Amino acid sequence: MLGCLALLMFGMKSMSEALQKMAGPQLRHVLGTMTTNRFTGMLTGMFVTASVQSSTATTLMTVSFVNAGLLTLVQAISIILGAHIGTTVTAWIMSLGFSFNIANFVYPAFFVGIILVYLNKKRVLGEFLFGVGFLFLGLTTLKETGFSVVQDPAASASISSFFAHFSDPNFFNSLFFLVMGTVLTLCVQSSAAIMAITMILCSTGVLHIDQGIMLVLGENIGTTITANIVALSANTQARRAALAHFTINVIGVFWVVLVLKWFLAAVCHVVGYDLSIGPGDEGYAANLAKISVVLATFHSAFNVSNTFIQIWFIKFIEKFVCRVIKPKNSEEEEDSRLHYISSGLMGTPELSLLEARKEISLFAIRTKKMFNFVPELLDLKDENDFVKLFARIEKYEGISDSMEIEIAKYLNQVSEGRLSPESKTTIQAMLREISEIESIGDACYNMARAINRKFRSKEDFTEEQYEHVKHIMHLCDKALTHMIAVIGDIPQTDPNRTQNLENEINDYRKLLKEKNVSDIEAQKYSYQMSVHYMDVVNDCEKLGDYVVNVVEAHVNRRFPG
Repeated sequence: MLGCLALLMFGMKSMSEALQKMAGPQLRHVLGTMTTNRFTGMLTGMFVTASVQSSTATTLMTVSFVNAGLLTLVQAISIILGAHIGTTVTAWIMSLGFSFNIANFVYPAFFVGIILVYLNKKRVLGEFLFGVGFLFLGLTTLKETGFSVVQDPAASASISSFFAHFSDPNFFNSLFFLVMGTVLTLCVQSSAAIMAITMILCSTGVLHIDQGIMLVLGENIGTTITANIVALSANTQARRAALAHFTINVIGVFWVVLVLKWFLAAVCHVVGYDLSIGPGDEGYAANLAKISVVLATFHSAFNVSNTFIQIWFIKFIEKFVCRVIKPKNSEEEEDSRLHYISSGLMGTPELSLLEARKEISLFAIRTKKMFNFVPELLDLKDENDFVKLFARIEKYEGISDSMEIEIAKYLNQVSEGRLSPESKTTIQAMLREISEIESIGDACYNMARAINRKFRSKEDFTEEQYEHVKHIMHLCDKALTHMIAVIGDIPQTDPNRTQNLENEINDYRKLLKEKNVSDIEAQKYSYQMSVHYMDVVNDCEKLGDYVVNVVEAHVNRRFPG
């Protein structure tokens, strides 16, 4: 049974990842734009979850969007509510496996899938069919194994005696199955797998329908904990979005338990399941055959009802989670912590690139902040102030090195997943971007070192040299500002302007180089001072080259070829 369960989980994961590879970029766009109000947000969450067959993937994607500042908390809550409806499709897939023999579809899916896998253009579709095949195979064998276990008198008696201890429909027994459903879902990280087990136990008559319903409700809570684990290292708004996901399901379980008797009776009436028929009664087998449909219907009815009740209270949910999770009062620390990347292992590969993109933008902003210290260093005359600022630049150089390593490590983890060709190209471009941004940090540090050598000497730059250095640094500042706008995908930003700024820097550096030779001959300053002067100028020119390389990598990623 454990092997069958593993096969089912692998099939579900493969199918979900293939769907995300086929529609990942489009779904990211949909999620980021179709959230104008609470109802469109709900429909967006429902559509995305039904498309990728994973409420966890939708929730993690939503948390990452909130973390990146692309979605407000209110928008995220409406999407999460919609995801609860979209995830009910999975329960119906499970129910189909118990309603008729889906094994007939397994081997045709494998056969067509292997053909498509070898046709490179249709490879992702082939992977999807393999996922479907494994899912159906796992579900079929799980069902057959479950029924064969129950038909074994010794095993059946053992299982029945265990559940008989909790047969009384009292508060503590109901709480036991609710907690069991939550813990099992948290352990296997798949509500679909626990739903399949619940259907088997109920369909074989081992587990009473009331106990099965409590397991289903527990699954709804268990599936919310993944997002909360991932959000632990995220920013305040992302942690609030994850808590809202948990809060919505807990509130839903609370109110449905209060009206469970009437709610379940209504669901059974719609399906045609008779709660009064027990073991040994006439029509018991036919009644038992409907139980998987009852569970799927209950799951759908609960999530739809919960969504349409709580959608009117989004503002109150927002206030509650904001009160529970307080914002950090401390300012951003000067360390190498990553702000947007939370965990590459728990996220899905196709949907992890947005976090990396935001982290790279932050990397570029921090590097420009480091550059801005250099002109300040140039003007300082006081020994103590100079030493403090130079030490700060050194610290930023260490931050730059650490950020490059951490982002590269994250991208390598993401690349180990099954990615579309476009996403692989994007990762290669991102790796080049972070390498060039780190080189910008090196150029800034080299400028600071040249200024430090000048400061330690007995001479100083002339007024004209100060003017020239400040002007070329101003050009570098403009180039860095434009680079940040390009990699931040700010609308109406022309990437070609970067090359124009680089040409200005090159021409000015050439002019200063020629003038430096004539100034030394005219003995306007010493040769040693000219070395420090040209070191700063040359590093500015190198910085311009690195800026162009970053923009080229980003533009080629967006417009390959």
